[in-house]
Amino acid sequence: MPDSPISAPRGGVRIARGASPWLLPTVATAALSLARARKSGRWAAVAVPTTALAAGMLWFFRDPEREITDGRIISPADGVVQSIMPWKDGRTRVAIFMSPLNVHVNRAPLAGTVTSVEHIPGGFVPAFNKESENNERLVWHFDTELGDIEMVQIAGAVARRIVPYLPQGTKVEQGERIGLIRFGSRVDIYLPEGIDVAVEVGQATTAGVTRIDRS
Repeated sequence: MPDSPISAPRGGVRIARGASPWLLPTVATAALSLARARKSGRWAAVAVPTTALAAGMLWFFRDPEREITDGRIISPADGVVQSIMPWKDGRTRVAIFMSPLNVHVNRAPLAGTVTSVEHIPGGFVPAFNKESENNERLVWHFDTELGDIEMVQIAGAVARRIVPYLPQGTKVEQGERIGLIRFGSRVDIYLPEGIDVAVEVGQATTAGVTRIDRS
């Protein structure tokens, strides 16, 4: 299992589970350079970029609390709807592009049970490229009141690691945190046949907040 989330002061934003391998060394280097900068101009020059990088990491790995929206299917990711595509089996795929500035923690689109979590090796093509469908990815299946729901976390050119939080067999609540894509990329969700899409291409989404389906 990934490391525990880093607690934040009351009213603050916690840091995502799975961030420690990147975050802790960066923050430690920044702290060391700041401490030594008081006695050395050379270390002062080092402190500026390392502190900026540490601040950026803290921002990248933020994990804010969310008030989960009521609705059958909600967005699993922060980002922008990249495409909406009918699938041969009657389902509709909604692809959400996550930039490095988005929150990287993904959430369960609806309540159910994790029936499978499959890691598929692949490349690291930029997520906006059509060939990114063959990238490194993690395929989730949830048994829900609407039947089987498939969700895919896709790595990109910058995102080189997907960190699942839950194993097969876990019961999840709608909007519950299920995993992290380090530095963003793309998340696809497949809506069952007969479910109308409520979002459109180019629309911004917020994980746990934006409703994906239409009543």
